Amino acid sequence: MTMKCLNKFWTIAIGFSLLTSCADNSMLDFSVEKPESIAALEYLNQYDVLKAYVDREVNPDFKLGAGVSLSGFSQSGVEYTMICSNFDEVTAGYGMKHGAVVEDDGTLNLSAVEEFLAKAAQGGLSVYGHTLVWHANQNAEFLNSTIAPLVIPGDGEPTWDEVEAADFENDEADNYTYSENAIVSFTAEGEGANGEGRAIKVVNEEVRENDWNCQFFLSFSPPMEVGEKYKLTMDVRADDNVSFSTQAHVVPFQYKHWDFFGSISAGPDWTTFVKEITVSEDVAGTGAIAFNLGNAATAYYFDNIKLEKYNESGGPTLEPSIISNSDFENGIDGWIGWGNNSTQEWSAEGEGYDGQGYAFKFTNPSATDFWSAQVAYDLPNLVNGSTYVLNFKVRASAEGTIRAEVQSTADYSSDSFGTFNISNDWQEYTLETTVTADDRNRFIISYGDFVGTVFIDDVTLRRLNPDGGGEQIIEKTPEEKRDTLAAEMERWIAGIMTISKDYVKAWDVVNEPMDDGNPYELKSGINRDLPDDHFYWQDYLGKDYAVMAFNLARQYGNPDDLLFINDYNLEYNIDKCKGLIQYVQYIEEQGATIDGIGTQMHISIDTDKDKIVEMFQLLAETGKLIKISELDIGIGKTTSEATEEDYNARLKCTNLLSKNILK
Repeated sequence: MTMKCLNKFWTIAIGFSLLTSCADNSMLDFSVEKPESIAALEYLNQYDVLKAYVDREVNPDFKLGAGVSLSGFSQSGVEYTMICSNFDEVTAGYGMKHGAVVEDDGTLNLSAVEEFLAKAAQGGLSVYGHTLVWHANQNAEFLNSTIAPLVIPGDGEPTWDEVEAADFENDEADNYTYSENAIVSFTAEGEGANGEGRAIKVVNEEVRENDWNCQFFLSFSPPMEVGEKYKLTMDVRADDNVSFSTQAHVVPFQYKHWDFFGSISAGPDWTTFVKEITVSEDVAGTGAIAFNLGNAATAYYFDNIKLEKYNESGGPTLEPSIISNSDFENGIDGWIGWGNNSTQEWSAEGEGYDGQGYAFKFTNPSATDFWSAQVAYDLPNLVNGSTYVLNFKVRASAEGTIRAEVQSTADYSSDSFGTFNISNDWQEYTLETTVTADDRNRFIISYGDFVGTVFIDDVTLRRLNPDGGGEQIIEKTPEEKRDTLAAEMERWIAGIMTISKDYVKAWDVVNEPMDDGNPYELKSGINRDLPDDHFYWQDYLGKDYAVMAFNLARQYGNPDDLLFINDYNLEYNIDKCKGLIQYVQYIEEQGATIDGIGTQMHISIDTDKDKIVEMFQLLAETGKLIKISELDIGIGKTTSEATEEDYNARLKCTNLLSKNILK
């Protein structure tokens, strides 16, 4: 409050000085009384600068500090002069935080920080570093980009994938229905489109009041979504020249929209109708096409109805083989075998497929259980629920049957490709299986019940990607995210501390770690709608994120730097104070060293004084330095409403703080 009054007084005084210097005194033949507002502030002229009131003999290490903005402070104006005159130390409000320094591409823009540090030194001020690791004021967009999924662009050709079809070659009617007044039957064989097969015949006996009073429906699933593209193709004719409309229904008889695939014209000759649409809000959620046949008393014929959906990514495709050594041209690395005195070896040259190159050769000397002799190739865990396609060439010294499977080494459960025949001639097989467990991690060929030698070549095992050649999204593992962010934390701390170490001898290393609702736990951003500049390092690095931060600060700063952990509401929530102290103990148990604990004291004249004392007692018992990193004492009123009694109450709070600080 005192500094605000001084600043206001100086501004008013300068303004009056300018007015008098520009006036013609000869014209002033009257007197003006001093405004009451100015008179009320004149007592401030009796005071020295604020830092003069610190007893340096009794408290030689006491520092009176102020928070500043980098831009305002560096301009060398009134703010700079006032701060240099009244304070020992400054703290950058925002300019030395991650969000201010780290650009969107990850580069560190430290020019403003360097200018600020030099300006502070020029004014005889020390700088308190605030803050290295916090959840707020972060370049969260950049940090999130470093752990974002890997997106591999697609290379597949677009396709039209069938959603529903009806050719009426059998009597099943699970995907079509009709209204009660429609007379439905099948044509004779040879009366379908192009004289092939049969069609469905729908008769409307009379002209209806509305065209939708006689309807034929084709149902499909899943329901359409906005933005999707569909194509309806069908062969159609009628006994008379007619035109009929289509409606969108959620299910048959549950109307959605009056227009769907437009109007369809038909006559005595078969024609093919084709119409593409992009799904709008009007027809989204639709699961049935209604053909409105009530406008004409005639017979309608439908055949080869097909509804297709546009797939920009293309149809299912095979991913690269997960068996890397598949052709054996450079040996049999990765392949293993065992059981029943069987042998496994690299074939001679010319024993590969079609007499070319090499193969993998294994021999079983006697017949026993099929699993008693096996060859195998270890794999990364396969995708549960996915189909895998096995392709290989094989021949043997005798006729017989062997089998292949993918297995879990943990419990030997498996998914089988089935058995296949072998003989002295090379044969190529393509087999499929669907994985049913998360830990399938070995490809196995079992041949214990076959006696003789087997040669295999060109063995591939490929996942069938149902999304086709579209883009692939590969999520980073928790371990990959942790390693990435650990490197980013080091890069950030190394950068800011390296350029600051000649000026900054004390830092808030970790700021506001403790949760308000669960004061013995760390804050978390999980399942929360976060502001754009919030990023919770601890959600990825775990409880040791602060251990890492303090160790890095020691590594890149000065050996004798004072390193603090800082939080707020410690005087309001004593459990939070205790939780912070417990976390300090944990950090030091992991090998890091913390010099002090900072407390942000945003208090008022009504704050519980006993809790303030208790907080200081708890912090003092840690043996750590205690820093009041922020201090404001509110009176709950505007300045114009404040009374002398209010200011006296605030003075009592100040005296209470002084007694506890200087104990």
